[in-house]
Amino acid sequence: MTTEFAAAAQPALALLPDWLNPENIVSGLGPFALIGVCLIIFAECGLLIGFFLPGDSLLFVTGLFVATGSINTPIWLVCVLLAVCAFVGNVTGYWIGRKVGPAMFNKPDSKLFKREHVDKTHAFFEKYGARAIILARFVPIVRTFITAVAGIGQMDQKKFFSFSAIGGVAWTLSMTLLGFFLGNIPWIRNNIESMAIIIVVISIVPIIIEYIKGRREKAREAA
Repeated sequence: MTTEFAAAAQPALALLPDWLNPENIVSGLGPFALIGVCLIIFAECGLLIGFFLPGDSLLFVTGLFVATGSINTPIWLVCVLLAVCAFVGNVTGYWIGRKVGPAMFNKPDSKLFKREHVDKTHAFFEKYGARAIILARFVPIVRTFITAVAGIGQMDQKKFFSFSAIGGVAWTLSMTLLGFFLGNIPWIRNNIESMAIIIVVISIVPIIIEYIKGRREKAREAA
């Protein structure tokens, strides 16, 4: 990533409220930083109202704060706690979708929530469940809603929980350890906001790759 890209990202960050800035969140929580981060990760992964929270960049900044000593907790314990919160959040989102979803979709006069959407969602997870759940972890907003959609579509519980655990561990460890090991590099330490934007951009790459693969598969089937 170039310095020019980082400079161009600054205006976009300036549009965000200060309380959504991951550095402000962690530093503002003081001695309760780790507890606050755990709650935010749980909310973003499981509660539909948490879709706007900065998960990727928050994990990166948390790792950086551990590296600099601002969070006085061993990095291994931080990673374990964050992975658990991400998994529990997914489980919560799944059960919200499973319990509340049928009531919304079974209304015969509903124009928005149709039963056929549930059936299509169920078929989607039967075919792409593993990839969808794991890849969604690295895509902002998608990782919040896909858990509820999996519950609405009644995706197999064991399959969902297994791949949620894999995705949760892969996501929290990669983002947090990236911040931990790169946190002592001067440029990164002095340009946290730019790194937050870069991480969000990188997190979208897996879903783009999956989209391209899907288009190619459809093209082959059509041929």
